[in-house]
Amino acid sequence: MRYRTIGTDPATRREVSVLSLGAMLFGTATDEATSYAILDRYVEAGGTFIDTSDNYAFWQNGGQGGESEELLGRWRRSRGVGGEVVVATKLGARPLAPGTSYVDNAEGLSAKVIRESAERSRERLGVDRLDLLYAHIEDRTVPLEETVQGFADLVAEGTVGLLGASNHRAWRVERARALAAAAGLPGYEVLQYHRSYLARRPDLPSDLDPDGDVGWVGPDLASYLRAEPRLTLVAYSPLLKGAYAKPERLGEDYALPSTPARLAALRAVADETGATVNQVVLAWLLGGDVPAIPLVGFSSVAQLEESLAAVELELTPEQRTRLDTAR
Repeated sequence: MRYRTIGTDPATRREVSVLSLGAMLFGTATDEATSYAILDRYVEAGGTFIDTSDNYAFWQNGGQGGESEELLGRWRRSRGVGGEVVVATKLGARPLAPGTSYVDNAEGLSAKVIRESAERSRERLGVDRLDLLYAHIEDRTVPLEETVQGFADLVAEGTVGLLGASNHRAWRVERARALAAAAGLPGYEVLQYHRSYLARRPDLPSDLDPDGDVGWVGPDLASYLRAEPRLTLVAYSPLLKGAYAKPERLGEDYALPSTPARLAALRAVADETGATVNQVVLAWLLGGDVPAIPLVGFSSVAQLEESLAAVELELTPEQRTRLDTAR
């Protein structure tokens, strides 16, 4: 396993593995025994960066979520896991009532919600401090100053370490960080967004934003990350739910003229390296001009093993150029 540092303040920054384990479906679609086996193998291989959210996975049973955090809390206690494993969680998108969702009834990002939701997450996870806490989705009904101050208060109290944002427009991230900096407060240092080798269509609306997918690393966010190298990008859904191995699953989101050529380049590099296409995608993310920490979810230990092997895969400059320029 390889490692990198997230965050800049010596009091809160952490060294984490370059492959992050997504626990979204642990405790719901992925049963406890399988979840424990994946977690155990991940830690055995040197993994130290686990991701969850307070709303995972509400859509599995029509509830409000929390099952993933609860399972991770049980696993931590049963294995004696402490601060050596960084657990990141999110708030803001938990449905306020069963049968609703983050689209029509999200908890939001008021100071009150931030405090109360973070406390519940700490209880479910069984930790004194949340290593990394994200604002899961935007809340434009609350003044941004209130959200910034709400998160900063928890850092000052020592119940939260690092702060991050996910599924926010780049201008909203920058505005929040500028407000925090002007007030001498901690701001977002980790950004969790969807990034993969294939580009998404920018013209399709999403359930969170009529102007397109707010969770995708598009040109504006990519440019912002290049200009702010102290930020860390955590790339969720890098393997497109198995669509690289089965391209028929891609759907209209990836119906771009460049897609066939990029898939062909990906397969060629996989053949040259003796790796799988999934492993090449992860290696491409890890060594890109905007280096990312791939966040991958698994439903079996075998799937985890494939991704673990990608950590040691080094693409040559020529291979990376072919992948980057395929159109």
